[in-house]
Amino acid sequence: MVNNRRIAHSILLSSLIVSSCFGAENTTELQLDKISVVANTDNTSESVIKPELSKLRAATSDTASLLRDVPGVNLYGAGGVSSLPAIHGLADDRLRIKVDGMDLIASCPNHMNPALSYVDPTNVESMKVYTGVSPVSVGGDSIGGSIIAETRTPKFALPGQGNLFEGEVGAFYRSNGNAYGANLSATYATESLNISYNSATAKSDNYKAGGDYKHFTLTTAINPSNTLNAGTPTLRQVDSDEVGSTAYETRNHTLGLAFQNNNQLFEAKFGYQDLPYQLYPNQRMDMLDNEEKRLNLRYAASFGWGNLEARAYHETVDHFMDFGEDKLYNYGALVNNTYPVNGMPMYTEGKTNGVSIKTDIELNSRDLLRLGMEGQTYRLNDWWPPAPDCGYTGSTANCTGGMAPDTFWNIRDGKRDRLAAFGEWEATWSPQWKSLLGLRFEQVKSDSGDIQGYNTGMMYANSSVGTRQAWNDLDHKRTDNNLDITLLTQNALNEQSSIEFGLAQKTRSPNLYERYPWSTNAMAMEMNNFVGDGNGYVGNLDLKPEIAHTLSLTANWHSVGGKYQFMMTPYYSHVQDYIDARRTYPGAPAANATATNSFVRLQYVNQEARLYGIDLAGKMSLGSDFSLKGVVNYTNGKNRETGDDLYNIMPLNAKLALTHTSGNWDNALEMIGVKAKDSVSDVRNEIKTPGYSLVNMRGSYSWQKVRVDFGVENLFDTLYYLPLGGAYTGEGATMSLNKEAGTISYATPNAGSYGASGSASMWGTAVPGMGRTLYTSVNYKF
Repeated sequence: MVNNRRIAHSILLSSLIVSSCFGAENTTELQLDKISVVANTDNTSESVIKPELSKLRAATSDTASLLRDVPGVNLYGAGGVSSLPAIHGLADDRLRIKVDGMDLIASCPNHMNPALSYVDPTNVESMKVYTGVSPVSVGGDSIGGSIIAETRTPKFALPGQGNLFEGEVGAFYRSNGNAYGANLSATYATESLNISYNSATAKSDNYKAGGDYKHFTLTTAINPSNTLNAGTPTLRQVDSDEVGSTAYETRNHTLGLAFQNNNQLFEAKFGYQDLPYQLYPNQRMDMLDNEEKRLNLRYAASFGWGNLEARAYHETVDHFMDFGEDKLYNYGALVNNTYPVNGMPMYTEGKTNGVSIKTDIELNSRDLLRLGMEGQTYRLNDWWPPAPDCGYTGSTANCTGGMAPDTFWNIRDGKRDRLAAFGEWEATWSPQWKSLLGLRFEQVKSDSGDIQGYNTGMMYANSSVGTRQAWNDLDHKRTDNNLDITLLTQNALNEQSSIEFGLAQKTRSPNLYERYPWSTNAMAMEMNNFVGDGNGYVGNLDLKPEIAHTLSLTANWHSVGGKYQFMMTPYYSHVQDYIDARRTYPGAPAANATATNSFVRLQYVNQEARLYGIDLAGKMSLGSDFSLKGVVNYTNGKNRETGDDLYNIMPLNAKLALTHTSGNWDNALEMIGVKAKDSVSDVRNEIKTPGYSLVNMRGSYSWQKVRVDFGVENLFDTLYYLPLGGAYTGEGATMSLNKEAGTISYATPNAGSYGASGSASMWGTAVPGMGRTLYTSVNYKF
């Protein structure tokens, strides 16, 4: 530890000395734009990130992680490029996340392909985050904040400039996981035409934690290609620091075409993602293929009376899951060189169509009226082909049993359609006082087809309402009529202080994976889990929409010259019909109700919840090119009906950064502190995590066309566990690791069996964070 600290001090001192000595000589050279998280003077609850992604993109391939410095925002751990933002304790579908104006939906029972995973950090131009009360124009079908991500906007040649051709090429490397990748963007433009292309690729092996984290053993021989366990039945090394199922590879492409004429703009973007694999340390399955195609059409115009914008988009997703190389692929005893069960393929197909139109009408110098309509149709099929369990009579195999011979339909012909209309009145009563009043009505219709299991003897009699026929006889159609109301006021008290008040009612309808998964079979329930806690879930046709009443206040103090700024945002939300979980459902094992040290099975249910907390953020100049900035977040979530704590609530955490900017040098020393997570969801047997502190360092130097970034994350190689990372299920026989209470292991060890010991459970191990990693990137503009 002493040597690590000396190394850290030496690197920081050397960086500051070099930047002080050479920075002044290059002050005339062009500096690239920097990432900044600032308070918008028109709306202090809105944080804005304006990248050339210069500071953070070198350290991550996960676009959601670009929000890690925004007050009130935390990240649910998931795959390497698919973390889920959480705002004030609410995450995933409870937030409204738009990418270039599109509402994209995760088409996976584990939500492995969220909206932000389709955009590489190098192609993000701006991100707006509404952590307080969101205006109804940006926040439908959600009860939390809103995130608006925009890719590169079309650029045109100036009058008389001639044709424009420019672009950027770059590459990065990160030591932990041997991660590397590249990016390319190119633009050709005239005064009225723009053609652009952006692409990026990223690849990483499993990362390593900051020390030995495993408190379990696996007596298992995994797939021959497995990287964590060689293909022989030997005892698993307990002291390994490799975090299983954290590798990924992703490729993203975007082709753009735009025309402008006077005050009108027409834009078309075609996006394509080819993701060969993204392994998951907190899910029992892995994403082994994901292909996404999207077409986004936009029309924008400015008139004397105001602005008009119309959009239409189409997206298709083809998604495939099975066991990755770190998880047991073959189950059962090896007979005649054949395994009884080979993998468990699962497919998902999603199709989304959407349209929107909105207009800003300037009624007079004081009043602005904003009107809009949105429509969306979503179709989902989620099916699992047969995975037969081969029985043997002597040397004769019968491969029609087990998960065969039929296809299992988790959700068939799933539908979720939205139709919304909204209006906002924005008034500037004086230069110091503004208000915004919004009203939104939204109708959400959902439906699904009849169910089907693998065979008449397995899973047909295990539906959430009894038998298969009982479920099919029910009316699956549901219609929700939702109302959102928001009131925002902003008041500049004087030149150095302002205050914003927000009050809202917001409504979210259940998603398809909360309503329609039907089977209470243990394996099927485990496949339906988008929170990463290792438990199994079954849907509930009777779920009602969540309705949140939120109060938020933001106070801002700042100096006239900008030498310091401090913001404080307390908030409170009461959620009616909050979708939580219970352990009782038709056919639930008796032991499931009282288990405290194992994974359990759950059904979604409406209950009552409340959340409150506070965000603190500040920055100040220290003189001599140095500055200090910090963020503190605290959230408390409670189920008011059961008294239980809500799941995945980030404990008290703080971040402090010392920055130094001189000439073309930009350096930072960052310290992070997180309190132990002791308030956990008992119904889920959520795992507690200890507190920790981390130190990060980063630096950059830019010339006119070239920028080099470098840094160290987790400088002291600290072993820590992700408070929002879920339960570790990243290796071994993930379908038989001391499964839910009252169930039988799929692969109980016996003579010749290559299974995992039911007594060697992974339960109780949280996903560890990444150990020390050194990174660098270089980008060249042409």
